[in-house]
Amino acid sequence: MAPHSLKKNYRCSRSLKQFYGGGPFIVSSDGSFIACACGEAINIVDSSDSSVKSTIEGESDTLTALALSPGNKLLFSAGHSRQIRVWDLETLKCIRSWKGHEGPVMGMACHASGGLLATAGADRKVLVWDVDGGYCTHYFRGHKGVVSSILFHPDANKNILVSGSDDATVRVWDLMAKNTEKKCLAILDKHFSAVTSIALSDDGWTLFSAGRDKVVNVWDLHDYSCKTTVATYEVLEAVTTVSSGTPFASFVASLDEKSKKKKTASQATYFVTVGERGVVRIWKSEGSVCLYEQKFSDITVRSDDEESKRGFTAAAMLPSDHGLLCVTADQQFFIYSIVENVEESELVLSKRLVGYNEEIADMKFLGYEEQFLAVATNLEEVRVYDVATMSCSYVLAGHKEVVLSLDTCVSSSGNVLIVTGSKDKTVRLWNATSKSCIGVGTGHNGDILAVAFAKKSFNFFVSGSGDRTLKVWSLDGISEDSEEPINLKTRSVVAAHDKDINSVAVARNDSLVCTGSEDRTASIWRLPDLVHVVTLKGHKRRVFSVEFSPVDQCVMTASGDKTVKIWAISDGSCLKTFEGHTSSVLRASFITDGTQFVSCGADGLLKLWNVNTSECIATYDQHEDKVWALAVGKKTEMIATGGGDAVINLWHDSTASDKEDEFRKEEEAVLRGQELENAVLDAEYTKAIRLAFELRRPHRVFELFSGLCRKRESDEQIVKALQGLEKEEFRLLFEYVREWNTKPKLCHIAQFVLYHTFNVLPPTEIVQVKGIGELLEGLIPYSQRHFSRMDRFVRSSFLLDYTLGEMSVIDPETETEYPKDKKKIEKEVTAAVSAMEYDIEETPSRKRKSQKSKGKSNKKRLIAEAQGSVVAV
Repeated sequence: MAPHSLKKNYRCSRSLKQFYGGGPFIVSSDGSFIACACGEAINIVDSSDSSVKSTIEGESDTLTALALSPGNKLLFSAGHSRQIRVWDLETLKCIRSWKGHEGPVMGMACHASGGLLATAGADRKVLVWDVDGGYCTHYFRGHKGVVSSILFHPDANKNILVSGSDDATVRVWDLMAKNTEKKCLAILDKHFSAVTSIALSDDGWTLFSAGRDKVVNVWDLHDYSCKTTVATYEVLEAVTTVSSGTPFASFVASLDEKSKKKKTASQATYFVTVGERGVVRIWKSEGSVCLYEQKFSDITVRSDDEESKRGFTAAAMLPSDHGLLCVTADQQFFIYSIVENVEESELVLSKRLVGYNEEIADMKFLGYEEQFLAVATNLEEVRVYDVATMSCSYVLAGHKEVVLSLDTCVSSSGNVLIVTGSKDKTVRLWNATSKSCIGVGTGHNGDILAVAFAKKSFNFFVSGSGDRTLKVWSLDGISEDSEEPINLKTRSVVAAHDKDINSVAVARNDSLVCTGSEDRTASIWRLPDLVHVVTLKGHKRRVFSVEFSPVDQCVMTASGDKTVKIWAISDGSCLKTFEGHTSSVLRASFITDGTQFVSCGADGLLKLWNVNTSECIATYDQHEDKVWALAVGKKTEMIATGGGDAVINLWHDSTASDKEDEFRKEEEAVLRGQELENAVLDAEYTKAIRLAFELRRPHRVFELFSGLCRKRESDEQIVKALQGLEKEEFRLLFEYVREWNTKPKLCHIAQFVLYHTFNVLPPTEIVQVKGIGELLEGLIPYSQRHFSRMDRFVRSSFLLDYTLGEMSVIDPETETEYPKDKKKIEKEVTAAVSAMEYDIEETPSRKRKSQKSKGKSNKKRLIAEAQGSVVAV
């Protein structure tokens, strides 16, 4: 058998994080991205795969309104701080900000020209601002409640502004009126409750207003009369018009043709409403006809309680053929598209972008190709994500309480099956192909914390519960195409532990099942009758995870005592213990045919281990909270992790790619190194220094500068070489010089380079070098020490002149009478020269340092006397 290729590294390829926390959002004019609020930040989200393209960090301000300029170049934001900010989406910087309202800004709209911004506030005022100047151009007041909706006329030549308020009125404002009394063109007051949304038709002459009084009023802006009132019988949150020339408009026109209502001579206007019921309805204004209504809501409901029902909170028509965007109260974006069938077109939910997943409890890959990922969050539904786009493909709803555990398999007929355990004390069997529930199992008296399918026959699954029992459920005789769920039957039941069962696992040959419990033990049972085989004792805390080895007769357990253990099935002895996590280990799973495994824990870490050597190969920190869920693909061995931070990370094996990258880098380094040597031989110092910096070779850089230092008339070459460096390379140069400056043998080159660097770089650019303060702190003390030593050498050189003159090596300039006591002067000169040699040597031994400290005062006295003698002569 060929040896296994061990994995050395994993790389996080995709992440699904919280990108929308409720509140304001705005769609780009081309529908390519959505700008939405997430706490105090603004996320720019790709509408195709829900990936966060960029994030604009806020300034401790809860956002209340967002708007985009017509060209999607500027983003406007406002919050409870009343500060209105203008952001450049290319640089993600705030280019302008101002305050104007006396309360939070509740709505914003940008003029078609892009030069004006209208804001609606909780202070009952409507203000219009000049975008470039940041000053107020119009000030409208008259509303008696919070102004929540605001809209410019779509025609840039029509200077009309429309606002809707909680005072149940809609006001039309004239931007060109000079007389204060004529600013308000009309007050539209047919509503009996707060106005939640307003919309204008394509021609700009028909206005739609929706409110919580369950009606939509249609207004003619020629004479500001109410053309009709459409009773919708639900509290409305949004109304939007259907633009002509789009597939959506064609779909609505076909619905109108099939309608049995009497045709009108005038051109029909269509609009869409969404509200508390969570269904999309399409209306025709002429005759108040409902052309289309969804039969069932795509929003799942927590329970049967009416108060817990959640509907849509906003809607917007996407440009071109992107469809309709609806926003739910639980931070989801639904995108509806028109699908053309042979018989007729249909409005279907084409994409679901989940803004927030809440805490993730469990997850598993689906199918042979593992293109989907089933995720159990802190909800009553199971969300199934497309791994490629990380968008939610569909949900499986049916449980009445939170889903705590799940497992998946592919049946003999090819259907993908999912089993889920819930806090409602039931297990449910799902057909993922038909997206329907085909079986329900009842009988547990506690939360079902763990479920697992058979690995070979797929004709049963097991469940472990908070009631301390282990059950085996039979799948014989169950129709996978059943439209109605049937009651599942149990084969056998056993009271397995003294406390809750946290995890269950079935052996590869379906002969054994293992359970892990809160009682700090794991037990192995023989199927199908659940006969006890052995109890695994040794953990000091509760056991969170169990799994059988795919190749050996052993089982792996993960515990709250921060360890992972491997046990022998035959006698229950502990074979290996793996330590490394700093907190409870919550999940562990084998990879690479049992030769390696991965583990995750409450410390937020994912670790890769080698079973044979007990070595932790790699540690990854991509979570900010406990990692509760771990899924490993059987075919691709792709890893998915999820936890309390509501983040899902996908990990791919990067061992082969890392090896290729390393080989490519080595090959490139060899070629660049040869290029460097050629540049040195050709005396191209500028090119050679640049290559030495790119290859990160400080010793080579020193040799090049040292060679330039020895050459005469090399200043021009040094200046040219330094001018070709980037800011990052200057930072590296300062680091190299700091290191050279600490060594006496290299310090003269360091000072040489520093001198030319300070001549080339102005102080303003030196200050901008990253970490320059710390670098200078390391340079200054050693430089002061070097200059002090040089100063002592210069002073001592006068003694050398005297000595050479005394030895008649040099002729004295004038006749000089020397002191009679020559022996005394000779002793002084000898002592001074000895002291000078001592300074030059600078030996590091402890003995010489002590002698230097003791003779410091004597040395100074001798030098001073000798210099005095020279002066006297």
